[in-house]
Amino acid sequence: MNKTEIIELSIAEGFHGAEVISTDKIVFDAAFRPYCEENLCGQYGVNYSCPPDCGTPGQMRQKVLAYKKALVVSTEWEIEDFSETDKLKEAKASHNAAMLRLIKKLKAEGRDGFMVGASGCTLCKPCKLAGGEPCEHPNMMCSCMSAYCIWVKKLAEDCNMNYEYKNKILPFFGMYVFD
Repeated sequence: MNKTEIIELSIAEGFHGAEVISTDKIVFDAAFRPYCEENLCGQYGVNYSCPPDCGTPGQMRQKVLAYKKALVVSTEWEIEDFSETDKLKEAKASHNAAMLRLIKKLKAEGRDGFMVGASGCTLCKPCKLAGGEPCEHPNMMCSCMSAYCIWVKKLAEDCNMNYEYKNKILPFFGMYVFD
């Protein structure tokens, strides 16, 4: 499966934008980690996919750079304002579900890698970390862009994707990192 076919498959799975880039083009900035530490999502320290349990900014960066390519995808959602938390959660869940469907197809084509989601992992509710149990899905668990300290605005620009929230349309981003 070549780059064009991967992008076409992504669009067919419902993504509004898709681009394959070299991982060495991704900009990381540890200054984004404090956004996770603010714990606005409520997952800091209670989800294996989130800081501090997912790894340091340096470890997360190295995890991405251990692979050569990244499929960057975006979806767009009509959201009146950020107080609509139920709609935001639903949009993130739909985005990540589409990513999991896409990844299943890519893996079937021999494109092994891992997902960087629009939010942290939600495969187990609550995460097994809360009960001191091991992760049940370590090969499917995904951390969000913020946990990886990825400069998403720059990534979107480099992939010619809309990053800005305007006209009540909010984009979400994710990646599939592979060789």
